[in-house]
Amino acid sequence: MATGILVLVEHQDGRPKKTAFELLSKATELDVGPVMAAVIGGTGLDLTAELASYGATKVFYATGDSLDLPQAGPWARALEAVVKAADPRTVVAASSVIAKDIMPVVAARFKAGMASECTELAADGDRLTARRPVYAGKAIVDVAIPEGIQFFTTRPNSFAVGTPDASRTAEVVKVEGELCDGDGRAKVVEVIKAETATVDLTEADRIVAAGRAIGSADNFKVIQDVAAPIGASIGASRAAVDAGYAPHDWQVGQTGKTVNPTLYIAFGISGAIQHVAGMRSSKVIVAVNKDPDAPIFQIADYGIVGDLFQAAPMMAEEFKKVVG
Repeated sequence: MATGILVLVEHQDGRPKKTAFELLSKATELDVGPVMAAVIGGTGLDLTAELASYGATKVFYATGDSLDLPQAGPWARALEAVVKAADPRTVVAASSVIAKDIMPVVAARFKAGMASECTELAADGDRLTARRPVYAGKAIVDVAIPEGIQFFTTRPNSFAVGTPDASRTAEVVKVEGELCDGDGRAKVVEVIKAETATVDLTEADRIVAAGRAIGSADNFKVIQDVAAPIGASIGASRAAVDAGYAPHDWQVGQTGKTVNPTLYIAFGISGAIQHVAGMRSSKVIVAVNKDPDAPIFQIADYGIVGDLFQAAPMMAEEFKKVVG
């Protein structure tokens, strides 16, 4: 009989990503059955002790040459094999690039319901209900999947990371996934790391972003000076990216990345709905704009009406004092 929660654990450089600890902590807190972890790829990787310390009672490993790099076809088949072996009531994953690719595919193969981009999970008997934003974040809905396996993806930074307990242990289960013809139609041949050392926007806990008012690519140095003391990642509006001031990888919004940080500081961003849709769920929003009627102030927790080139250096100096 299906029971418990299976967490898809993503890993990088031999370590689980922070989202794995968030989801394992939340799954343990919900207390709706055993908490299990699925690790795909990483031949020879042993994350058992670390995952067990955050609540996993079983760790399922699916490894193989075709799984060492994240690619939709083989990973979907591997996750399908893990779900069959684990027989969970619920499968959860972070809303990452690879999870957005494979979770709907696997849910469809099990003829199961799925809710994506969730920001909260709650227990309802031995099942879960989810809360997620809709209509570009203008409304919040509660979603229930009444029967079958439940599949959920959640926004990073939605849940607190619990305190690890080194005394916990977990059973290790090796899973062999059978790849069918067509699973490898698209093949990832290489992953090139970004030159920046900051956290990817989708997982960042703090983000400092700028809009077209920044004026040039060189002027982003002002934004970087604000971000550096607090270890924030750099973001940009679509207008700034389209103007050539920032790379597309920095773009926040409907046609960029959806982010969910604890702190989001917006310099010279008007607050167009396209941008707001990608950052509205941020815990604390600080807006700096010289237009007092800018729409961004409608959703900001704190607002500064003024020139970003005057406000940013002052903010950078204050952050240095507080941090250092």
